[in-house]
Amino acid sequence: MKTIEVVAAIIKKDGAVLATQRGYGDFAGGWEFPGGKVEPGETPEQAIVREIEEELGAAIAVDRFVVTVEHDYETFHLTMHCFLAHVTKGRLELLEHSAARWLSLDHIDEVNWLPADVEVVEAIKAQRILES
Repeated sequence: MKTIEVVAAIIKKDGAVLATQRGYGDFAGGWEFPGGKVEPGETPEQAIVREIEEELGAAIAVDRFVVTVEHDYETFHLTMHCFLAHVTKGRLELLEHSAARWLSLDHIDEVNWLPADVEVVEAIKAQRILES
């Protein structure tokens, strides 16, 4: 089975995290934390900064590592490194996603998260990321 290594940003603002809805591909319509593939020669931190610039048109700073999720989809294995981050410059624009929502802890389960991202939500709850 093919393994895909990706990074995801848990962008936090005012007690909420950004969820984005995929606008294309096999998982269109599903909700995820934004991010993408790690390019050769990049660290995961460099990759997430680049991906958010490409997908959302804003600069972020990585605050800390949160979790690595290992998940088997039907046709590939996903390794997803997730980082807590915040916007440092620019305004978030949907350049690749069809929708976005800021979700507080009370509302974080209201969207249809993709399976690997469900594990990230559980890590957010366990680490009390939205409480600080």
